[in-house]
Amino acid sequence: MTFHMDFFIALLTCAAVTLVLHSKADCPPPPTRLTHRWIDPFTVNVSWEKPRGVQDGSEVTYKYSLVKNGEEEVTGTTVRNFTVTCLTEEMDSDRWTYSVWTDSSPNCRSSNESMRVNITFKYPKPRAKVVKDFKCVIHGNEMDCSWIPVDPSLKLKLSYRMCGLSEEVLKGLKECRKLYRNETRTSCRLKVDATMSDICIFVETDAGMSTFIAELEVPSPKMSVREEGDHLKLSWKPPEVGEQCVWFYEVCYTRCSDPEVLCRNKTVVSGREHSLNMPYDNSCLYQIRSRVKTYKYCKKISSGFSEVVTYGSNKPPDRTLTVVAIVLPIILSICVLLSCYCFRRHSAIICPNIPDPSAIFKEMMMNGNKDLKTPGSLYTPVPEPIEPCRITPITENSGLQQNV
Repeated sequence: MTFHMDFFIALLTCAAVTLVLHSKADCPPPPTRLTHRWIDPFTVNVSWEKPRGVQDGSEVTYKYSLVKNGEEEVTGTTVRNFTVTCLTEEMDSDRWTYSVWTDSSPNCRSSNESMRVNITFKYPKPRAKVVKDFKCVIHGNEMDCSWIPVDPSLKLKLSYRMCGLSEEVLKGLKECRKLYRNETRTSCRLKVDATMSDICIFVETDAGMSTFIAELEVPSPKMSVREEGDHLKLSWKPPEVGEQCVWFYEVCYTRCSDPEVLCRNKTVVSGREHSLNMPYDNSCLYQIRSRVKTYKYCKKISSGFSEVVTYGSNKPPDRTLTVVAIVLPIILSICVLLSCYCFRRHSAIICPNIPDPSAIFKEMMMNGNKDLKTPGSLYTPVPEPIEPCRITPITENSGLQQNV
């Protein structure tokens, strides 16, 4: 009995030791001797040596991560290096810290990972805000970029290339040698097709450097306005870039003397007519401006607002109804007042007193043949004028003479 018990305990101990050793054997060692190398102002390469204890030909996966904006981004690789783009505008500090570790599972599904090893590196030059209000307007296969230097007294150098990690892209870094200055802004024309990829910009002075992706713009849309019935038809020429893009137009306008700005939107697919109909009041002056930006299936490109386009004129409002509504009641009131005055003054003529027939009959019965006393005065004829008659005596001799 004792022999069997000792054998069973020894067997369990051997199994436990074997399990522990097997677990330790499965835990891969971490990478060693991490180093970094800046390929250009945007790109850094991190590499390391094979971990101790890893045999040649064994399947080992490496993982690396970066904590940015509070979130960890984990990527896997089967080689002992990785290349990443590091822009100053993406971080709040001048340091980048990557974590690298080994995973013994080739399909990156194992939870048996090595401890993490960190590597921290800085930019080739101090990180500094060199320019502000940097914008690039696309003109075909070129870009017209302009900016405001933070310190105009410092000499500024600008380089650019398409963003990416391919060998061809990494060799495409160019310097802008012709800078144009005006009172406040500095400009440079970049010979690069911005419709194919993002453009990485590198600016530096003696004070420091700055790397970022250029914000792309297209020229403000040139708008034409045409009146069609009770609508205005606004139309634009499509942008020179983004043939496969969906464009989002924003139209803002004011009408008459109303200071309120009204805006309307329309989405247009490239290749179709870029137009918009809006209601029109021909008694108002319209002040219209517009801008455009990509909506879907295309990288972010936008324009500023165009110059204000005016259409129509402010006409004085038709006040006929207002005048009628005010003057007509006044005239009617005056007419009513005059009518009342005339009626009151000539009421005896318009409405004479008519005797009561019952009173006349009663008077006849009581007085018999007496003259009826009727109210009012009786009609008295007006005496006619009488000419006096004058008689002239005729003598006999005068009469005979007349007869003769």
